[in-house]
Amino acid sequence: MRIPFQINRSAALLATSIVGSGFICAAHAQRADDYPARAVRVVIPFAPGGPPDVIGRPLLQKLSEAFNQPFVFDNRAGASGSLGTDTVAKSPRDGYTLLYTTGSHNTNSLLIRKLPYDGRRDFAPISQITLSYGQVMIVHLSLPVKTVPEFVALARARPGSLHFGSAGVGNITHLGGEMLIAAAKIKLTHVPYKGAGPALNDLLGGHIELMFPSISQVGPHIQAGRVRAIAVGGPVRAPVLPQVPTFAEHGYPAVDTPGWQGMWAPAGTPHERIARLHAEIARILKTPDMSARITESGLRPIGSTPEEFAAFIERDFVFFEKAIRAARIEPQ
Repeated sequence: MRIPFQINRSAALLATSIVGSGFICAAHAQRADDYPARAVRVVIPFAPGGPPDVIGRPLLQKLSEAFNQPFVFDNRAGASGSLGTDTVAKSPRDGYTLLYTTGSHNTNSLLIRKLPYDGRRDFAPISQITLSYGQVMIVHLSLPVKTVPEFVALARARPGSLHFGSAGVGNITHLGGEMLIAAAKIKLTHVPYKGAGPALNDLLGGHIELMFPSISQVGPHIQAGRVRAIAVGGPVRAPVLPQVPTFAEHGYPAVDTPGWQGMWAPAGTPHERIARLHAEIARILKTPDMSARITESGLRPIGSTPEEFAAFIERDFVFFEKAIRAARIEPQ
């Protein structure tokens, strides 16, 4: 007589479980629909004043307006961007802590031996924001050179005495210098900083002689004549700097420095939240004022889907893996 009771009791427990699961799923869907319900922190793993600030800050302002919630810009510099990146990797997977960074996200994985995170496994791509025409080589006005051949001749005459600054080991601003060193067979001294902003300040002050920053960061300084642009590390000249030749035009096609910016969430963040962020980012990048801001900064707006961004990341990883090997740069 107890068996039917046990069966009925089990059935009742199963029914309760199903109903409870239904409520849980409904609650989860409601939370996803309400996202974001509070402020979202966006970590930029570099010092203020770098290329991500130029595009990232206005983008986050527009995201704040679109979602009616603050998207807070949080600069966390250190260890070539890996400190701030690690903060996001270890954050809750709820979409309230995001990462906005550059192609150094890939190169750090190739050049830093003991990263505290996995650059691909621990992050979920949201969208690629921009793509550059290549980094621009700039020099202090005191340096008596105006072309790549003149610079190479000076570097050969003064081996090791010219200093190039970067946003940190493994950053594209570092790789640009290493690529030129390998291609031209010259010796330069690398000076890593906690971001491109501090490096640029030292160049403007005459403490270092050259660097390979983003056009978006130094375009106004070039136009104002505060620094001298020598060459662009891309396959074609940048529309905003049509007077500046490419390295390829001077016989150094291996100095190829594609730069980009993108946004990630910690791996495991609900897909609905990632999709919603991407949709809004893609919409914003197509607005006339944002598109113009990006174009005037020497960049191209992208707004790719998470899947497209993931595929791009893999292609970029392979490109820099080969470039780093060719330049004989050893991981540190």
